[in-house]
Amino acid sequence: MALTTRRRQLLEAHQSRRRPASSDPGLWSDGLGRTATRSAQILLTLALATVSVYVMLQLQLVVIPLLIALILAAAVYPVVGKLRNLGWPSPLATSVTFLGLLVVLGGVITGMVFAVRSEADELVQQATQGWTQLQAFIAEFPLPVSQAQIDEALAGIVDFLTSSSARRSALSGLSTAAEVVTGAVLMAVVLFYFLKDGDRIWSFLLRWVPARRRGKMQKAGAQAMDVLGSYVRGTAIVAAVDAVVIGLALLILQVPLALPLAVLIFIGGFIPIVGATIAGVLAALVALVANGPVAALVVIAVVIAVNQLEGNLLQPVVMGRSVSLHSLVILLALAAGTILGGIIGGILAVPIAAVGWVIIRVMSGYTEDGPATEPVEKTAVG
Repeated sequence: MALTTRRRQLLEAHQSRRRPASSDPGLWSDGLGRTATRSAQILLTLALATVSVYVMLQLQLVVIPLLIALILAAAVYPVVGKLRNLGWPSPLATSVTFLGLLVVLGGVITGMVFAVRSEADELVQQATQGWTQLQAFIAEFPLPVSQAQIDEALAGIVDFLTSSSARRSALSGLSTAAEVVTGAVLMAVVLFYFLKDGDRIWSFLLRWVPARRRGKMQKAGAQAMDVLGSYVRGTAIVAAVDAVVIGLALLILQVPLALPLAVLIFIGGFIPIVGATIAGVLAALVALVANGPVAALVVIAVVIAVNQLEGNLLQPVVMGRSVSLHSLVILLALAAGTILGGIIGGILAVPIAAVGWVIIRVMSGYTEDGPATEPVEKTAVG
């Protein structure tokens, strides 16, 4: 018994020597230490994101066609699936869908180019004259705004647009003719393989994901493709409706350049919130020069009515809840995308942000009503 007690005392003495001399929490265990650790993690994440964005900007000739091909594949992949379900062989369904999409895109782009290029000079001249008349009207209006202040604000905008940073951002997309051709060919090739082997490519990528997260990643990928497809199809329909309605109004009012203006409105429809509105303002400026202030006000009224119809009816019906992003998030995404990638970046910013939100929502178990509870998670898995 005495020997056992002695052994216990020796063991306790040995353990006491191995313990830290102080019982105070460690350097990184108190509140300040945890804050410092979290701050270091945030800084490391921001550094990684910055490097990733820089690398993508340097490889934009590959990244931009890849993203466009992914978005187009998400939009038309249901057609491939329906043809396969009807008994078509997979290569035939893929080829027919791919060639049909190329014909449609080629026809639309060719028509847009010829419609705008043939009257581009006159369009710029009419818009410039309209801006001059609007500027003179503002100067004569009984508001505390002088002509000098208007000129100063306009000079600031021109200086920004002609600055080196703005030129770099405007040229950050596929700027030269050789890059456009190369990017188009690369996009077509990548699009074909996405339509043909999209499932196999995604399954290969999932092999590198830990098994415990593979189910959520599979779900996130499926929902991301649904969001991309719904966004592209819905945006194209909404932009077409905007262009047709505003274009008809321009034709009824006998505003010149109605066709190229309608084309610009259609293109602007792919930039949410601001794109179609800016194109509508351009149409109003042309109407102001050609038909007077009454016609310009009518065009503005039509643009406002179309925007209300788009926001309250078309988008909820056509797009549903596919892009469940707040308007502020969309504006911030547009600003960031335009700064990083110019017009192409602005067009791609919203679908990328929507996909990112879908991935975050699925991986974190978040639902529209809040974080998923444990029973909901079990039901979804089981």
